[in-house]
Amino acid sequence: MNGALSAGRQLPDSNRNIKLFTMTTETISLIKSSIKSIPDYPKPGILFRDVTSLLEDARAYHATIQLMFEHYKNMGFTKVVGTEARGFLFGAPLAIELGIGFVPVRKPGKLPRPTIAESYELEYGVDTLEIHSDAIVAGDKVLVVDDLLATGGTIEATTKLIRQLGGIVEHATFVINLPEIGGEKRLVEQGLKIYSICDFDGH
Repeated sequence: MNGALSAGRQLPDSNRNIKLFTMTTETISLIKSSIKSIPDYPKPGILFRDVTSLLEDARAYHATIQLMFEHYKNMGFTKVVGTEARGFLFGAPLAIELGIGFVPVRKPGKLPRPTIAESYELEYGVDTLEIHSDAIVAGDKVLVVDDLLATGGTIEATTKLIRQLGGIVEHATFVINLPEIGGEKRLVEQGLKIYSICDFDGH
């Protein structure tokens, strides 16, 4: 992270060789290889892409945030919105790099101030997300961040929340995209431009 690394706090000796990353095959391989695949989790037949293993790798984590920063640094965003929970882990450091505020979108009952809510369908049921009603002001240009794009349901709901508050949201970014599930197509139909770092096959 450009700003974070230059601002006084030093990296441990073992990590001081972290370099500036660009979108190359080598960088994508570094990030993708740091993501562990867990079979039959959380249920049989699912191959779970575990982004927490990426977080444990300082170089891969740094490269991920830097690629997002380089992609979006000149687009004039005023807020970053991250979805619970792993979206916080990428959205907050990206907001710091962009020099703008971070807004969390959470499950019901987790935010202390007045909120608005949006429900969305799951495979078996309905879930709901909330955002502080004063966190976005009319005209805010918002970037939405999450770790993984599968069905797109949470990001579609997040986008609706932002737009209800008068925010402008046209971009969403992810570490992982699972194209076969169809979430990218769903979000494009909602008027979003998608930037993801790694595509993985399957579910």
